[in-house]
Amino acid sequence: MSSRLLAPGIALAAVAADATGIHGLAFWLVLLALPIAAAAAFVGVSDALVGEGALRGLTASLALVLLVLGSAVRENAPRGGHVPALAVSSVVMALLCYGIPGLLWVLEPLRSVRTARPTPRASRA
Repeated sequence: MSSRLLAPGIALAAVAADATGIHGLAFWLVLLALPIAAAAAFVGVSDALVGEGALRGLTASLALVLLVLGSAVRENAPRGGHVPALAVSSVVMALLCYGIPGLLWVLEPLRSVRTARPTPRASRA
């Protein structure tokens, strides 16, 4: 598994654990995803500073913020109660942030390609 896919993979496993009702495992998976997401955000920001494109750094940083938010909301939720909707939706939004560069990569061939138009010549009169 590529290191770029590790944080979204763990976050996806946390969402799956929440969907099956294993909320304790989902909590620990979100905590496990935090340092990996931080490393991905650091690499993305460093790539942006070098000039290799800022989109991956921006989306990875936003996903890190959302994972931290989801982890904080989960930690402050009462034990044995329902998981707050903000905790689950922030992890889902982090997954969407991780998917934006891939979506734009898939849609890249659909961009309109500008072709050079021949310039009209002045008629000789």
